[in-house]
Amino acid sequence: MKISVPGRICLFGEHSDWAGSYRRINANLNKGYTIISGTNHAIHAEVQPHPSKLIIKSSFANGKSAAIELPMTRESLLEEAEGGGVFSYAAGVAYQVLTHYRVNGLVIENYKTDLPIKKGLSSSAALCVLVARAFNRIYNLKMTIRGEMEFAYMGEITTPSRCGKMDQGCAYGTRPIMMVFDGERIDVTELSVKKDLHFLIVDLGAGKDTLEILKKLNHCYPFADDEIQKGVQEYLSNISAGITMEARDALEAGDAERLGALMERAQAEFDRHMIPACPSQLTAPVLHKVLNYEPLRPYIYGGKGVGSQGDGSAQFIARNAEACEKAMEIISKNLGMNCLKLTLHAGNRLRKAVIPAAGFGSRMFPASKAIKKELFPIVDRDGNIKPVIQAIVEEAVSADVDNVCILVQKNDIELFEEFFRKLPRIENYNKLSTENRRLCDYLMDLGKNLTFIPQEIQEGFGHAVFCAREWVGDEPFLLLLGDHLYASNSELSCAQQLLDVYKKTGQCVVGLKVTDAGEVQHFGCVGGTWKEQNRILSITEFKEKPSPEYAREHLKVDGMEPDKYLSVFGMYILAPKIFDFLEENIKHNNRENGEFQLTSCLDRLRQEEGFTGYVVNGRRFDIGLPQSYRQTIIDYPLA
Repeated sequence: MKISVPGRICLFGEHSDWAGSYRRINANLNKGYTIISGTNHAIHAEVQPHPSKLIIKSSFANGKSAAIELPMTRESLLEEAEGGGVFSYAAGVAYQVLTHYRVNGLVIENYKTDLPIKKGLSSSAALCVLVARAFNRIYNLKMTIRGEMEFAYMGEITTPSRCGKMDQGCAYGTRPIMMVFDGERIDVTELSVKKDLHFLIVDLGAGKDTLEILKKLNHCYPFADDEIQKGVQEYLSNISAGITMEARDALEAGDAERLGALMERAQAEFDRHMIPACPSQLTAPVLHKVLNYEPLRPYIYGGKGVGSQGDGSAQFIARNAEACEKAMEIISKNLGMNCLKLTLHAGNRLRKAVIPAAGFGSRMFPASKAIKKELFPIVDRDGNIKPVIQAIVEEAVSADVDNVCILVQKNDIELFEEFFRKLPRIENYNKLSTENRRLCDYLMDLGKNLTFIPQEIQEGFGHAVFCAREWVGDEPFLLLLGDHLYASNSELSCAQQLLDVYKKTGQCVVGLKVTDAGEVQHFGCVGGTWKEQNRILSITEFKEKPSPEYAREHLKVDGMEPDKYLSVFGMYILAPKIFDFLEENIKHNNRENGEFQLTSCLDRLRQEEGFTGYVVNGRRFDIGLPQSYRQTIIDYPLA
């Protein structure tokens, strides 16, 4: 499988990770607060299991390559890790994983790295996270993102590196997060951005001694002996915390101008309190020259140093996308420095929905030979009789979705188009009541937002979803099943409920329902921990059709009644990353029960980006079986 892990940029709160850890000794210190984000550049690798070795192959931009083979033993891995060098980080993580889990080896082929090395972007931490994630996924260790982050940290400090715990925040990907450091405890909160924000990261092309900076600053802890040390503690304990919390609010509001002012303030306070502790490194003449470069002023709101500070890297926030490009041009041409662009995108509005409807409906034969299962009639709560597919499309539209893709067999496209896009013959149209003529017009309007995509062959639910990849593009999307109906118990539709949770959490969301132990083997199920009791769940595992015994051992959720579990409701909001995992399964012919399924890919998406479950305040109705369809006919109008 392929894995990519970005670097990370510290937007606010440098040094707060290790400074906050001193609270375990000096409780008078404030917690450490930082805001970081993944970069748009990453380390990319293809990984596979190996029975007995850790094998790493790396290709570099200059055409050179390097490789190492290590026996998968604690002694060999520890020796390599403690020796330092390019492969020590991977060996350190492997050593920690092997210490805590029963695993075999890995082959890691680092085929591309577009993340700049040693530029304050935590390339070593990205590599450590990549190795932890590779072990997690190859051996199904069921680590959360937080777990991968912890093993990456333990692995890195097994080497001569002495990083703080901030660096491994790159495990959360490209979205911004706030991290709070309180002794040994770390709290992570994902942040959402209301407007696109455009940052530049500048490689100053100079140099700094990070070890010297950390050595001098750590001398100021845990208790201050003089005014210089008091100044360092005041900045890292209180001043930086206050600025960072203000920055969090500005970031979520998408207020670039305010963020720029806070950057300027953070740099001024840093210079005042921190330079005296390590003037040889933190005076940073190149950094300050670039920060004060007058030709940049029309295009930026503010800037500051990055990482441990010194003459390593600088960051600016631009006024807009065009200004960002202009500032990069000025820095490149006038100052001869390289730039990276970092765009924090506003939480994407959900515009698209996908409905797979290409199945034959073998369990509904012979009716499905005469009429498509998705066109079976039902009566809604308003007394209107309509085909199932219309009710599902209406569910999607209820969440303010603009475009709906229906996956159908090629020969059935005309059938669906006729229903949604063609009026009855004029002699039949004239026989309709005024109300039904309005319904005709309504169907034509509904049809304008529909796209029909052929699914040439039917090879499972995952394959059906993958067929929508090109149409979905790089956007989140709502996924509904073609043989399920949904009825809300509240004023909000079921789809709108999921959308509200998606906006709140910024994560993929799956609808859930409470299910008896005797029924779990018929559904995909999840395990996890409550974010909001009995309603919002942080998912730790997806399992397709588990046995009751498996559910009792692995999927029990605290606070639920005995022998009650959470199964999938048949409604999802997914990130486009899901298509990468589906493509990998299809490319390597990884089938489950002869088909390409979705559940295993959902679990991989959970591991990489996190996944939220929501117990829907409503009911679902399955029309895929004769008995359930019969019950739907009875119950759906009353729901």
